[in-house]
This record gives sequence, structure tokens and C-alpha cells, in this order.
Amino acid sequence: MVPASTDACAPIRTCILSREESPREGLIRLAISPDGDVLPDVRAKAPGRGAWIGVTRAELEEAQAKGKLRGALARAFKGAKLSVPDDLGERIAAALERNALDRLGLESRAGRLIIGSERIEKAARSGKLCMLLHANDARADGAAKLAQAWRVGSESEGSGLKGLALPVGRTILSLALGRENVVHAGLTDAQAAKRVREALDRWLHFIGPECFTLSCESESQGASAFEPAGVEKTKDFE
Repeated sequence: MVPASTDACAPIRTCILSREESPREGLIRLAISPDGDVLPDVRAKAPGRGAWIGVTRAELEEAQAKGKLRGALARAFKGAKLSVPDDLGERIAAALERNALDRLGLESRAGRLIIGSERIEKAARSGKLCMLLHANDARADGAAKLAQAWRVGSESEGSGLKGLALPVGRTILSLALGRENVVHAGLTDAQAAKRVREALDRWLHFIGPECFTLSCESESQGASAFEPAGVEKTKDFE
């Protein structure tokens, strides 16, 4: 399941497949379109009854192949006529990617995100950096240099504090931020970093722990990062 929120007042929902409970911010909502298609509603804004999932894409697709997903959806939607797209997992992954990148774009336009190695390093060394992100095609030495500056500025030398490698390259990251050649990005506002981390947590959890993980804000919190897993954008409720 997605890491649980620390907010004791967060609304709790139950995953229709695992039956585990979790704050709704960490789960993915599914809803039925007017045509009867089950589609991702990652911002939980579509009208009507919804169903919540907290499993990975691999677990979802296994349940779909075995017919368990359809049964769980039928119960959640009280027997309503529905159609489950064969590519539901891909659609969810695309929606979560778009949601996370849109969040980064919003924080960038609000002036809470900085790019460029020099600016990020300066913010890191002065203790103003709250989150460090890298495109998945960033050079390892460049990422390591910024991580070291962050550890120095946050008085965390010797710790495992380092940035998060996103599962998209610089081209997609640049488009999301409306900038050119974005390789590294940093967030300088703690609440903005929290919002971005929540969006990334859901996306990265869903695409699955396929390879390696990198720490985001500390060794004990933050999203996990995986090998590149780009997906095409498809229709959902956003």
C-alpha cells in the first residue's frame, strides 16, 4: 500500500482489492464514465460512487487477468453496468504521471521551484532546499554534487540524504515546467514539497518497486524512485 498519511484526521478508504485501509490521499479513485467505462479519477472529483485502490500496477493487472478486479468493482459499484478497459493499468499510470507533473508545474509557476545546478546548490548550501529532484537521464556526478550540497546545508553530512530520480527524462520534465533542458529541480517551500511528495508517492507506488529506490527528503520519508517507466497519456476524468 501507499505510505500512510501522518494526518490523523485524513478520511480513510478501503482498497477494493487488498481490503487494506488507508487515507484517501494515498489511494487511487476509480469512477464510471457516462458510457459505463471504469476510468481513473486521481483527483477524486468525478461525480457519483467511486472505488478505491492502493495496489501496484502489477497487482492490479494480475487481479484483472484473474477476474478478481471485475468482481471487486461490481461490488463497489453495487452491480452497476460497467466496462473495464483492458488498458486500465496504463491509463491509471498515465493519469498519475500527469497529476504529478502538473503539480510540479503549479509549484514552478508559483515560484516555489527552482532549476539550474548553481541555483539549487546555492539554496541547498544555505539550508533553504526542501526537496531535490532529477530527471532520470541526469548525470550521476551532477546529482551527487547537489546531494552533497544539500547534506552540508541541512547539517546531515554522513547521512543518506539525496534527491529523487523521477521516472521521466529531461524532455518530459522540461515540458512539464515550461522550461528548457531541465535536468535538476529543487523545492524551497516545505508545504510545496509535501504536496509534490504526495503526488509522487502515489505515482511511484503504482508503477511498482521494479529496480532501485532513492531517498527523497530523508532516509525514512519520501517517495521511492524506479527505473524509467514512461507511459502515454490517455483519457481519464481530469
